[in-house]
Amino acid sequence: MIRKAYKYRIYPNKAQREYFAKVFGCVRFFYNKSISDMLAIYKSTGKKKNITPASYKEDYPFLKEVDSLALCNAQINRNIGFDAFIKQLYDKRIKEEDKKENPNYKSKRNDQSYTTNNQGSVKFSSNDRYISIPKCSRIRIKKHRDFEGVIKSITVNKTTDGKYYISLLVEDETESINLMGNAIGLDLGIKDLIIDSNGNKYKNHKYLTKSQKKLAKEQRKLSHMEKGSNNRNKQRIKVARIHRHINNQRNDYLHKLSKKIIDENQVICIEDLKVKNMQSNHKLARSISDASWSRFVSMLIYKANWYGNVIVKVPTNYASSQLCSKCGYKNSITKDLRVRKWTCPKCGSVHDRDCNAAKNILRKGIEMLTKDGTHPDSLFMLGSLESSSKKPPLQ
Repeated sequence: MIRKAYKYRIYPNKAQREYFAKVFGCVRFFYNKSISDMLAIYKSTGKKKNITPASYKEDYPFLKEVDSLALCNAQINRNIGFDAFIKQLYDKRIKEEDKKENPNYKSKRNDQSYTTNNQGSVKFSSNDRYISIPKCSRIRIKKHRDFEGVIKSITVNKTTDGKYYISLLVEDETESINLMGNAIGLDLGIKDLIIDSNGNKYKNHKYLTKSQKKLAKEQRKLSHMEKGSNNRNKQRIKVARIHRHINNQRNDYLHKLSKKIIDENQVICIEDLKVKNMQSNHKLARSISDASWSRFVSMLIYKANWYGNVIVKVPTNYASSQLCSKCGYKNSITKDLRVRKWTCPKCGSVHDRDCNAAKNILRKGIEMLTKDGTHPDSLFMLGSLESSSKKPPLQ
């Protein structure tokens, strides 16, 4: 049994938009107020207290006007955030100057959302043009694809550019198992987004870089406008739409690419990159963010869970770029990132830096699988990993 989220665009009328604004505000108020009170209690007593929405409803009666389950879900999210804040205070791996002094609070300037559970009140109209949710009925929806399964919860979201979306978390009893028996190694890069062990290279489109001039122009206009004016608000939405367009382009490409890799390969070996640490290099930070390695890896992982694939994370300290994928010779000159092609002094093999790294990642991943006993050696018919034309199949 798996759970999938389906996201649709909705078009609420004026009354529905006012209700959503009220729920967003109440959820944000409860989240921020309760987390502030919990922090004060923790600092004075050293103990955590779970504050519920009911404890505020007498003093703040407007909380009674919105969906109670939305507030309950805000309570769950708040507990997760507060526990993470407390945990990092005692984490010895984090430097004292890097530790947060306060938990994260919700801001009205970011995307607004709330989540509620389905207790039989979420229904589509007969023509699928409208959806009804708790305390809000007949919202116009663009249902561009169907789904099978039971709706467990819904999330209503308003983006910074003023668009509304609804996400349905659906529990599907039919599990899809990927029977393709290939294994592949992936090396993530900046010039090319992905280089696989078969020698294929997938382009990094650099969507943010391509829109940088247009974005900078509109942001300059925004910075010169008077705060609180209507023109500034219009310009703010214009800037938000550019950001949304870049995000949509990137998501579309990463979804298609991750699905292609999941469909074609049963075992996927990737390097366990520490992206946050890499972004501390100010020369590469923007390019790394634009590539969205973390997002791509997270897509691979959850899609692998859907279809029964195996994801192997090769340790960060594994010298995938320095080793010869044919004989295992370690060449220290490849520590210089400017070296894109090199010849092995031992066996004479000529290597493309990234393709060689992908082959080594595949070999290390298979080694980790067989060593851990996840798959016996007999399951793997690796053949010749040096051949870029053949994929090592799983039987």
